[in-house]
Amino acid sequence: MAPKANADISAKEGEFSLRFWGVRGGIPTTNAETLRFGGNTPCVEVHCGDHLIILEAGTGIRPFGLALDQSRPIKADIFFSVSRFDHACGLPFFGAGYNPANEFKVWAGHLGSGGSIEQDLNDLMTSPLFPIPLSFIGGLKQWGDFIAGDEFEPREGIRVRTAALNNPAGATGYRVEYGGKALGYVSNTGHCPDEPDENVLALIENCDLVIYDSYYYDEEVTNGELSGHSTWQEGLRLCQAAGAKRIAAFQHHPDHFDDELEKVQAILDARLPGSVVASEEIGRASCRERV
Repeated sequence: MAPKANADISAKEGEFSLRFWGVRGGIPTTNAETLRFGGNTPCVEVHCGDHLIILEAGTGIRPFGLALDQSRPIKADIFFSVSRFDHACGLPFFGAGYNPANEFKVWAGHLGSGGSIEQDLNDLMTSPLFPIPLSFIGGLKQWGDFIAGDEFEPREGIRVRTAALNNPAGATGYRVEYGGKALGYVSNTGHCPDEPDENVLALIENCDLVIYDSYYYDEEVTNGELSGHSTWQEGLRLCQAAGAKRIAAFQHHPDHFDDELEKVQAILDARLPGSVVASEEIGRASCRERV
């Protein structure tokens, strides 16, 4: 059984659509048991009509960059939920970023009033950790630090709402609104059993699709509160409580193998029809409600 693909896999004019290029958390996986759903760390391509948004720069951003049409300059926004290694380690290998004709604006809201995503990424690409400095990535033209909870329009017609997530190091959740539809992105958040996160509920209310941190399963949680990661079961509960239409379980644990994830897929689709376990084999999944 292959991972479930959404019906609409082509980008059309005015479409609100996405594609997963990296779906793992923590560390990339290359073993046979994770080939079907994929082993790259987080990266999601989102199209709001003609505009491109990139969620995270994990190892999935490398194959995404190779697939990009670079026959003309690219203008896009890159959003980080955190600046942890698995969410940023692909950036030095993002070929499109090195083209100075391209224009990428990098956003983050988890670092507080004194933080800087540019500085965090610069530290990642400092010798001896990496031989090429951040300044060599000539397509990174602008930096958009904000405070989680802010709302803004990165481009005309695109509204972004943000919220602080439950992570000891800080993390930001996003709600992207375009064309009357809404996409929720909740990564690197923890939760307390039987205590729904009000920030998340407000962020994902009535979303058409919610991408949710599913690093663990409920049955793996033995110490109560989860710090920094959540479960697909909690994501499902939150989506149902918030009136969200579909969930994409995302950021899978490196040891959660394909056969297990296919069982999760069946449960999600039964509980919230049209939901998916995020897979790098899923083509371009429409954020529109299925007819």
